[in-house]
Amino acid sequence: MEFKINRNTFLDGIQKTLGIVEKKTTTPILNNVLLKAENNHLKIIATDREISLISDYEADIAEKGEITLSAKKLYEMVREIQGDLVHFTKSANNIIKVTSQRAVYKIPGLPADDFPNVAESQDVTFYNIPGQLLKDLINKTSFAMASDETRKNLNGVLLETSTDGSNHIWRMVATDGHRLAVAKVSTADPCPEMTKGMIIPRKGLMEVKKIIDINENIGIGLHKNMFVVKTDNTILKVNLVDAEYPDYKRVIPSEKGIAVTLDKESFLHALRRMNVVSSERYSGVIISFTEGKMTLNSTNLDVGEATEEIDIAYTGEDMDVGFNVNYVIDAVSVVSAENVVLEVGVGLKPTVVKPLDGDQYLCIVMPLKI
Repeated sequence: MEFKINRNTFLDGIQKTLGIVEKKTTTPILNNVLLKAENNHLKIIATDREISLISDYEADIAEKGEITLSAKKLYEMVREIQGDLVHFTKSANNIIKVTSQRAVYKIPGLPADDFPNVAESQDVTFYNIPGQLLKDLINKTSFAMASDETRKNLNGVLLETSTDGSNHIWRMVATDGHRLAVAKVSTADPCPEMTKGMIIPRKGLMEVKKIIDINENIGIGLHKNMFVVKTDNTILKVNLVDAEYPDYKRVIPSEKGIAVTLDKESFLHALRRMNVVSSERYSGVIISFTEGKMTLNSTNLDVGEATEEIDIAYTGEDMDVGFNVNYVIDAVSVVSAENVVLEVGVGLKPTVVKPLDGDQYLCIVMPLKI
């Protein structure tokens, strides 16, 4: 086995595998990437048996072959190399020599025969979605995923599709029981029929986000309970969560709360100033509404107190509502519009955060008892 490849291309290919390879595993070969050289192409393959990645790059192949190597060590070696080309050779005893300019590394590899089989899924039907739209869906919902490993159905996002005339709608939903984020985008291209939706696990979703190029169209497909994402040179396959997602539509308030329109940036900076005095034990903020004014207050016995007033167009009754300040920051920071609307629920009813115009995004935040 022998090939030459552009150093930056090789580095990019290995870097994509780092989040997938198993760090702690009883199967050492899952720490490795599989390199396959044939037909002037180098394939870089990684898997943890739940997520699989296959990248394909042009390379100058002098002798075809395959080998597995530590993903972490290979990445570190290529990262520190300064030449434009990497020369890669394998000897008979699976010792790999990586050379660039005057730098030479020699590392032992493991035979490819021991690596799990990763099929390329050539029979998958792919549906196009612009990379920017897919990234927006992930950014506007992923913060609300549950981090509790025991709640598998919430430890990921729900992706579902529907068709409205000529518009094909992709909708992503995430919740941890304290907040719910819903984002949707429309495309002219058709989308798969997923009225029941599918649950993409947290780790898989983060790997999808890494490979998205916002300037490209991304192919999305389904194959044997796997979510398959295709870019120009990479295929990523993620095993879906086999569970029922809660009926999130029941959580969305049917009655509209008291609506307050705010300048997004001013509100966000005020929230962050409240967050300065928060701690792991207490991260609450009390927002008080009086005529023409909104007051934010965060009091923490361990740290101190912060208070700020913002002028707003409000003429209703005086009202106080408490929130986890981090939840409100997360909900507001992903709004792309200049103005954000808070539909404040009375009592302990949930509050809705959404942009002033459009229905592409909303986040529901449960209040704290004051």
